[in-house]
Amino acid sequence: MTDSSNSVAIIGAGPAGLMAAEVIAQGGGRVIVYDGMASAGRKFLLAGRGGLNLTHSEALPEFMARYGAALPDLQGAIERFPPQALRDWSEALGQPTFVGSSGRVFPAALKASPLLRAWLRRLQTQGVELKLKHRWQGWGDDGALRFATPDGERAVQARATVLALGGASWPKLGSDGGWVATLAARRVAIAPLKPANGGFTVAWSQIFRDRFAGQPLKTVALSFGGRVVRGEAMITRSGIEGGAVYALSAALRDAVLADGAATLHVALRPDVAHEDLVARLSTPRGKASLSNFLRKTAHLAPPGLGLLQEAAIAQDVALAALAPAELAALINAVPIRLTGLEPIARAISTAGGIAFSELDGDFMLRKLPGVFAAGEMLDWEAPTGGYLLQGAFATGAAAGRGVLRWLAR
Repeated sequence: MTDSSNSVAIIGAGPAGLMAAEVIAQGGGRVIVYDGMASAGRKFLLAGRGGLNLTHSEALPEFMARYGAALPDLQGAIERFPPQALRDWSEALGQPTFVGSSGRVFPAALKASPLLRAWLRRLQTQGVELKLKHRWQGWGDDGALRFATPDGERAVQARATVLALGGASWPKLGSDGGWVATLAARRVAIAPLKPANGGFTVAWSQIFRDRFAGQPLKTVALSFGGRVVRGEAMITRSGIEGGAVYALSAALRDAVLADGAATLHVALRPDVAHEDLVARLSTPRGKASLSNFLRKTAHLAPPGLGLLQEAAIAQDVALAALAPAELAALINAVPIRLTGLEPIARAISTAGGIAFSELDGDFMLRKLPGVFAAGEMLDWEAPTGGYLLQGAFATGAAAGRGVLRWLAR
């Protein structure tokens, strides 16, 4: 069955798709949002479990720099819908925001569900329809959008289409990257999808894995490729992950993919000067075990002590045999050899996607007139801290504006 309508089809009910729907509806367009899941915004709700970091409060030039090589392609969209606009939008939905101590911006409720419910209510009052359990299958020979539904296949003719299907991380929430083959068959250039803001595998010893998996490394500094990031990391049974790791994940990922491995260095006491640490370690140990000595003099937590031992085993040295200066140097540069990437399904976000060269200035696919794309489907990545959601919202708004201009032609 083919439905011919005068509506715009939005495929994907995440932040990018819903923002495109709102912009188009406000501009007078009739909008139907399709999503393959049984409810809207599944990944958005998952992001909110940790407090929903909507955006960041830093100055716009510094904020923009977080998008790296993709900045020239994203700058216009973010300037049209900057962090303050996102905060104002949330406020208008009855969800005021605040700036945390790290500069990150959160809704006062610290949850995604109240914001999403208010948003869906407003979209409904604007005439936006939501059709769930509609999994997009591509296009038919007549150009109609094809959907698999519980009631069988359905085809829809739409005036314009916005693709906002996400990347390939957390596929159980709906973003499985299945669209890649569909668009590639239409000769749309797509950079390979890779994990972004994800963890890495490490060949921990069995003793270390059993004892420390699930424990954090707090107030550490991680370094790679000349860049240093302060924060926390989490030891897992298979490797290491966490905010500080994610901040370096793009460079680490590319190094692992190119060379098969990469060495990350961890400073366990980054705020203690080398000379001060040497002085502390030069005090007599007496009858104390080395672990107790390091715990008391260097204030190392058990996971840090375990990391030191792992490094010593890898280097075939005994920690007790190291001179104070050598031990101090190791404490603030513990090497961790990353042997691989955690699966993309476990990553927070996705790198790669539709090449920006395939889009015009309105986020329309040049090879598919009337078809627009937004959000994580596009070839960009950013660290955690509010930059991911900001990019999704901003590109969704940009695609919505593009649709309105297309409809007005």
